[in-house]
Amino acid sequence: MLPRGARGCLQIALLLGAAVLWASRQSFSEAAAAEPPPAVSAERSLVWGPGLRAEATLPVRYFWLQAVGSDGRNFTRSPPGNAQFEVKIKPISPKEVIQIHVPKFLDRNDGSFLMRYRLYGSVKEGLKVEILYGGAHVAESPYILKGPVYHEYCECPEEDAQIWEKSLSCPSEHPQITEDFAVFPSIDLQRMFDEVPPRFAQKMGAIVHYTVIGNHVYRRSLGKYTDFKMFSDEMLLSLARKVHLPDVEFYLNVADWPVEHRKANDTPGPLPILSWCGSLDSADLVLPTYDVTHSTLETLRGVTNDLLSIQGNTGPAWDNKTEQGFFRGRDSREERLQLVQLSKENPELLDAGITGYFFFREKEAELGKAPLMGFFDFFKYKYQVSIDGTVAAYRFPYLMLGDSLVIKQASQYYEHFYKELAPWTHYVPVKRNLEDLLERIKWAKENDEEVRKIAKEGQAAARELLQPHRFYCYYFKVFQKYAERQAGRPEIRDGMGFVPQPDDRTSVCSCHRKKPSKEEL
Repeated sequence: MLPRGARGCLQIALLLGAAVLWASRQSFSEAAAAEPPPAVSAERSLVWGPGLRAEATLPVRYFWLQAVGSDGRNFTRSPPGNAQFEVKIKPISPKEVIQIHVPKFLDRNDGSFLMRYRLYGSVKEGLKVEILYGGAHVAESPYILKGPVYHEYCECPEEDAQIWEKSLSCPSEHPQITEDFAVFPSIDLQRMFDEVPPRFAQKMGAIVHYTVIGNHVYRRSLGKYTDFKMFSDEMLLSLARKVHLPDVEFYLNVADWPVEHRKANDTPGPLPILSWCGSLDSADLVLPTYDVTHSTLETLRGVTNDLLSIQGNTGPAWDNKTEQGFFRGRDSREERLQLVQLSKENPELLDAGITGYFFFREKEAELGKAPLMGFFDFFKYKYQVSIDGTVAAYRFPYLMLGDSLVIKQASQYYEHFYKELAPWTHYVPVKRNLEDLLERIKWAKENDEEVRKIAKEGQAAARELLQPHRFYCYYFKVFQKYAERQAGRPEIRDGMGFVPQPDDRTSVCSCHRKKPSKEEL
């Protein structure tokens, strides 16, 4: 038996090999089809992820499992037979009773599985996580998460940012953040206070002015269209419950599109406005979209489509998917109407439909209205066509996590992770006017193995970049970089209100980092 540390190194090596050696996976799959596959080895199978670390507090904790055969090779398809992986999670101490939502493993149909669980209370002693296959413990099960283990609504921030970032294995750099802040070596808070309201609030009406001092959040709305501040509020509060935020004063644009179009060499220069989307002709600091942010916070509770659940609902196996381009969506961009017209003219290549008309209501009689369709059913089709909406297509990250090829329209808009993807490696590009779309679909049909490789590479990149814990890393790094560049001290301005943390029974916990009050003593 290898020492525990050596086994960890071996696990990492195996995982890296599984991620990059496509040809090896293929040959194993072909061999497996020709002869009976080996039995699953509970001992040799691999388990890893942030959900096995007590200090990695998240709305939903999660980890992965890779099935390994008795011959030592990773499964690349779901293991055959009736036996299933199971997990049991409970407090170490029988005196501590909390609710834990533990759904079944999500089968990712490539020999790996994803486990999610949500805590509805905190425990002082810790958690015991048992992972079983056919009654035998898997890998190093049982896993002991030595307490305290906190749930999402427990306010217990880590004072040391480096310790917190290490607990989540945060990347040291984010290419988009580095690029965005290169334009702003210094941020004059007084200039921001003087210029942002007249330039953006009066015209756009969708700016929220935030100040964080002493890890408390304050804000004021600048304009009539700031209802989406509920999404930024919930993320800021969630982050402040986990790590002590730097004192910072910033302005968030809660509209769909970026707003700062001055260039770096303009006089006066651009202002650093935070936005949920970037573009080729704007200088906004890009945050993850409100959609993926909210779905991260509400996984296993308030949403059905999230970045984890999709991974276990990617449709039929590749060879059983329908060989057509596919699209469903609203009429929020003219190219979407063009796409439907192409579909009508080329039904053997493309199945596209508009599910709701708002911008081009006069086109409904001509193009027809498609019935709504569950998102997971999209992946019955082999080629997913991603077309911009009013701005970047917010479904793009979800499509990338599926098991289909993404054919992406060239766009001036982009999301926070987009620049870490490469055309022809992670997706297939098409021109903005879609004039080459049909040729791309024909090419895909004629080059199935190459297309499947691109789809797998794209899915693997998305699985890495779109892990929920990395959203916390990203948000924190933006606020940290911003705070480092501030000239002047953040202030609680006139008109700002305090944004409180939840204080109902769901937030009850005993934080070991807080000194007890006089009443508690």
